[in-house]
Amino acid sequence: MKRLTLPAIIITLFVITYIVFRAQNSSVSKDRISGKVIAFTNVSVIPMTGNMVLENQTVVISNDEISHIVPFESIEFDDEATLIDGTGKFLMPGLAEMHGHVPPTDPPSNAPRYMTREYVENTLFLYTAAGVTTVRGMLGWANQLSLKEKVASKELIGPTLYLAGPSFNGNSINSVEEASKKVIEQKEEGWDLLKIHPGLTLDEYDAMAQTANENDITFGGHIPSDVGIIHAIEMGQETIDHMDGYVSFLDNYSGKELDQKIHELLALTKDNNVWVVPTLALWETILGAADYESLKKYDELKYIPENLVSGYNAWTDRLLSNPNFNPKDAKEHVALRLRLLSEMNKYGVRILLGTDAPQLYSVPGFSIHREFSKMSAAGMSPYEILVTGTRNVGEYFASKDEFGTIEIGKRADLILLDSNPLQDLSSLKNNSGVMVAGRWLSKEFISDKLSEIESSYKKVKND
Repeated sequence: MKRLTLPAIIITLFVITYIVFRAQNSSVSKDRISGKVIAFTNVSVIPMTGNMVLENQTVVISNDEISHIVPFESIEFDDEATLIDGTGKFLMPGLAEMHGHVPPTDPPSNAPRYMTREYVENTLFLYTAAGVTTVRGMLGWANQLSLKEKVASKELIGPTLYLAGPSFNGNSINSVEEASKKVIEQKEEGWDLLKIHPGLTLDEYDAMAQTANENDITFGGHIPSDVGIIHAIEMGQETIDHMDGYVSFLDNYSGKELDQKIHELLALTKDNNVWVVPTLALWETILGAADYESLKKYDELKYIPENLVSGYNAWTDRLLSNPNFNPKDAKEHVALRLRLLSEMNKYGVRILLGTDAPQLYSVPGFSIHREFSKMSAAGMSPYEILVTGTRNVGEYFASKDEFGTIEIGKRADLILLDSNPLQDLSSLKNNSGVMVAGRWLSKEFISDKLSEIESSYKKVKND
């Protein structure tokens, strides 16, 4: 047998000592977090800072923010921590509905029967249950700002709300002076932005825009016909919602001239840092190009009042029976919108996810899946689609808060999933839980609450 030399013996002893030391002190080298934190352990993280997955991570939530993102087993917790096993699961940022509607806190006397306080709270929960943790409400009501505060204080379960005030339109504004005055009033009342509807004259729009720019409050929504898309962009409209302004402008062109005008318009949009909220699924319905028999069978309709669904169906029946309705024109308009979104995405125009829920068949939260399919039809990849509802939204609201990606210091809006949404967006249809501003809603809790909502509307229907 070959004898070990003295140097070899020394080296061997050193290696053995090192191994024993590491084994004895491995627990000592771990960071330890104390207190009532929440941690997702051994989870695959989709940070949305890029098209990637970080495997075997632990994400720690403290004071409603992401405090740590570290490799699994590199950190320890005391008994006060709540640990959520993420083995085999994926964690991504919560999504945003960037053209949604929140019912009035105190419904007006002429409001439909279904519009109760319970309906308001159910609407907020539906958004959250589907993983929508942020909503930009695009039609303000009296006392709605108090609802925003109740959600922020966790008195109610719901997404973080950023609210536009009552809209600027042909009925609410009757003069240049009134347009400027209303901007100041809404700024002082605490609304997050101004909502533009059709009907404003060019002078009224310009007065609104100039006063808004001077008082550091943004405005977005429709493009009044007297204003036009080019002028709206030049005046600083921050979001163009529904793409109707683009379509109205481009309807005047065809062939190569249409191609040229599209590229000129997209260049103007990008150069002026304008955001676009397409709402493709809704406009397919409004224009008359949808599969209405399928719409009427959407499973998620069970989560909204029967009176509301009946109203959707009645509207659809009137549209299809209108002698002036032209199915061919409807399909051509939808095709133009799809082309526009495709070109915008390729050109680098900044896009935001929005569905206009709870308009026609767009059930809050659940409607994002309908929009996903239209965005996919426009050629967008799963990652590009998810960016519109996560990172882009965080960039849009960067002056107000930090969220939209999984990074230290960001607001803890998260969705836990059983499979990778970067490969298949349908994984978002059945989440394993949602965290909204640091509050964890388990899959079981969400399921039970949805069942309660369904049962409550069935009872009203049967009564």
